Amino acid sequence: MKFRRPAFIAAPVLVMGYGIIRLVDGLDGIRGPGPAWTIGHLAFLGALIAFIFAFWQMRRMAGGRVLATVSATAGTFGAVALIIQFSIDIAAGFLATDNYGMSMIVHQVRTLPGISQLAYDFGPYAFYLGQLALVVLLAVQRRIKLWTPVLVLADLATPFIDKDLIPLGAVLLLVSFLPLARGTAAATPANPVPALA
Repeated sequence: MKFRRPAFIAAPVLVMGYGIIRLVDGLDGIRGPGPAWTIGHLAFLGALIAFIFAFWQMRRMAGGRVLATVSATAGTFGAVALIIQFSIDIAAGFLATDNYGMSMIVHQVRTLPGISQLAYDFGPYAFYLGQLALVVLLAVQRRIKLWTPVLVLADLATPFIDKDLIPLGAVLLLVSFLPLARGTAAATPANPVPALA
């Protein structure tokens, strides 16, 4: 099976990898530092890069207008915020000898001006909002099925419910992204609707 847009496959698959590795890392009751911590976080960094490509592909599918551009920009900003957060976690994993040491390093970094707000408190939410806005826009334009935003929303909700559900959320996201990856999403709306922006 040929995928015309591989970013839509890579993003959920790498998130799934992160979620599974996270579960394995926590089997002893402590997460990080160590190979599992580093590999899992690297997988999520790869997912974030794939998401950035996916966001701008969705923007083009949505017609590249103002609302689509704002949504893709917000999603990209949030992805960069998460890249900073996960990079801090990886660095802490390399520098610390135990979980407590990692926590202390991350705490020290978060006290730097602007870091906590950008990478932890507010910035990451732009990733979730931008992603959801793009799929809702595509659904309104009837380029994707109306159930797609529901699956994406369920995926976005899983880490807030329980981070152990991340692999399940990734499966839902993969299902919702498959038509986009195959290029089978409608190029034009089946029934034209007024442009939102």
